[in-house]
Amino acid sequence: MDEPLLLAAEVADALAENRPIVALESSIVAQGLPEPDNLRVGQGMQDAVRQHGAVPAMTAVLDGRVRVGLSVDDMTRLAAHPDGRKCGARDLGPALALGLAGATTVSATVTIAAAAGIAVFGTGGIGGVHRMAPGSGTSPKADISADLLAMSRVRVAVVSSGAKSLLDLPTTLETLEALGVPVLGFGCDRFPAFYTAESDLNVTYRFDDMAMLAAALRGHWALPHTGGALVCNPPPEEVAMAADEVEALVLDATAAAHAAGISGGELTPFVLSHMRRASGDQTLRVNAALAIANAGLAGKLAASLAISLKDPAL
Repeated sequence: MDEPLLLAAEVADALAENRPIVALESSIVAQGLPEPDNLRVGQGMQDAVRQHGAVPAMTAVLDGRVRVGLSVDDMTRLAAHPDGRKCGARDLGPALALGLAGATTVSATVTIAAAAGIAVFGTGGIGGVHRMAPGSGTSPKADISADLLAMSRVRVAVVSSGAKSLLDLPTTLETLEALGVPVLGFGCDRFPAFYTAESDLNVTYRFDDMAMLAAALRGHWALPHTGGALVCNPPPEEVAMAADEVEALVLDATAAAHAAGISGGELTPFVLSHMRRASGDQTLRVNAALAIANAGLAGKLAASLAISLKDPAL
């Protein structure tokens, strides 16, 4: 079997030269957004990373290899692939063996990033504990995203607008705490709720200086048996929605999902699609804006980390 990771030349060069790199997921292109917004946002995320001096490395499974760094043609091909599927961390091995095309989720992307030696990942929002899980809803089955455990296993900083609004946010944060994943706010005290700038939950620590945030990550990773960290960036103020408006959309969408028997990996796409239609595409506009903003912040963080790793005194 060939070496599973296939690095784009730009990514390989940046790794060899210790230049900043930001991993990006590809599920936002293949499943997360409708055409033509998917490719526009995917390219916008890559551009935002570059604007802050870092190299974008979107990940995917194509032609029996894990690709680290995608061109516009690669993204177009992945989005249009008739047999393309959503790949979490558990799906990578089978997808490679079967020669499948797969768009990567958060759990798959942090796994790939760590394998490639990339320390920063920018995304829209992480998965977590769904409201239908025991103790937080009516379903008898747990519905907990693989993102949480994957983040605890690898030393990758995940920059996101918190967790998706359809989740049980208190239980998601408690799970991250139990897994030893620090939840760090950049310019915010409250945990963002994806479409809304803040929830009624606190982040663990707030940072307003990028160098200090990089120092916190370096300190976390200098200790044994530590994994990743979540860096929270609220959605842009000009597009953020009101909490009560989002909650009404979430309740309606999750009720529809429960009535339709939707669960597992199909739940989030179903709920987000339902919310998009019900909001007149406002949730789509927020999703696009925050994904690009988070990619930009991830680029800043990667650049700051690269500087601090070259000069530990910083």
